[in-house]
Amino acid sequence: MLYYFFEYLNKTLHVSGTGVFQYITFRSALAFILSLLLSTIYGKRIILFLQNQQVGETVRELGLAGQNEKAGTPTMGGLIIIFATLVPVVLFAKLHNIYIVLLIVTTLWMGTIGFIDDYIKIFKKDKEGLKGVFKVFGQVGLGLIVGYVLYFSPDVVVRTDTSTSDVFKVNTTESVIYQSPEEVKSTVTTIPFFKNNEFDYAELLAWTGEGYEKWAWLVFIPVVIFIITAVSNGANLTDGIDGLAAGTSAISVLALGIFTFLSGNIIFSNYLNIMYIPNSGEMTVFISAFVGALVGFLWYNSYPASVFMGDTGSLTIGGIIAVLAIAVRKEMLIPLLCGIFLVENLSVILQVSYFKYTKKRFGEGRRIFLMSPLHHHYQKRGYHESKIVTRFWIVAILLAILSIVTLKLR
Repeated sequence: MLYYFFEYLNKTLHVSGTGVFQYITFRSALAFILSLLLSTIYGKRIILFLQNQQVGETVRELGLAGQNEKAGTPTMGGLIIIFATLVPVVLFAKLHNIYIVLLIVTTLWMGTIGFIDDYIKIFKKDKEGLKGVFKVFGQVGLGLIVGYVLYFSPDVVVRTDTSTSDVFKVNTTESVIYQSPEEVKSTVTTIPFFKNNEFDYAELLAWTGEGYEKWAWLVFIPVVIFIITAVSNGANLTDGIDGLAAGTSAISVLALGIFTFLSGNIIFSNYLNIMYIPNSGEMTVFISAFVGALVGFLWYNSYPASVFMGDTGSLTIGGIIAVLAIAVRKEMLIPLLCGIFLVENLSVILQVSYFKYTKKRFGEGRRIFLMSPLHHHYQKRGYHESKIVTRFWIVAILLAILSIVTLKLR
């Protein structure tokens, strides 16, 4: 909203200094500061409200050190993240931008699914929460919306060749006039570590003959559904000990912020020889607000946690990361960038699969890990959870740096 107000002051009333709101970096900085303040200052009030409503965590008997002490700690703290993200976005982002609209829808959609799950666990006293089939149905629904919009919306275009662009620099690298008829609808994405690193999902249908491009949505939309479902579940599994999900997510999202800023800027995308995605740079404002909210949430979620994010937060985080990666055409980097989510997911899949296999073959189920997800395995081995979290953060930083390096390492 403030963006449009200051745009009016600048272009209509010509008020000196108001043009600064045109710059993504300035609005991103404001979004980060405001979200950080909201999550730390109002976060405490939300926690007190949750305590008064007796929204306490029910702890399962897992035989983990320090687990029983967490009983009664307020959950649904994801509301802090959602609130502290959306307020700065509404104030500082261009709300007519298709990518911002998608991210707001994603936040509210996944936040609602997570909230319902937490509500059932807490107020209905059902430890299983929302049935898995309904969670998946919600994730698939979001995938259909995101996939449909990214494929059919005329506002979502790309340009893979920026070398012949008509670019005129105006004051700064953020303010450019870009005129080119070569912005096209495409399902092209980026393959990391390869020199000619663009891949078009439509090519998977080339065997069907001429005109196969118009059926690319049959591949693209299912891919979007799979990614959103996998990443949101990965974030959900990672949310098991204090500060783990919020910290690792902030690191991954920050790396995605670099990708969105560079891909949305014709000058930087030309210099780096990467895909130019018009209007995608606006997602940097959303990402800044989101990172600020996650960092502010860590103020209360770091060990010993005063609040847990619950599924309200973890499903939202995963959904946002997935949509960001897809929108900026970096979804194939997710296994590297979100490596923590991946190994947490795999640890559960391997544990369950191996247990069922050995029980069927030997009559007794056997385990690969002492406990899954993976962070609980290390807890069983006697590591303190703060040490586990710190080391997972270090790994997440390494993975984020490797992901950014792929801009030139190909």
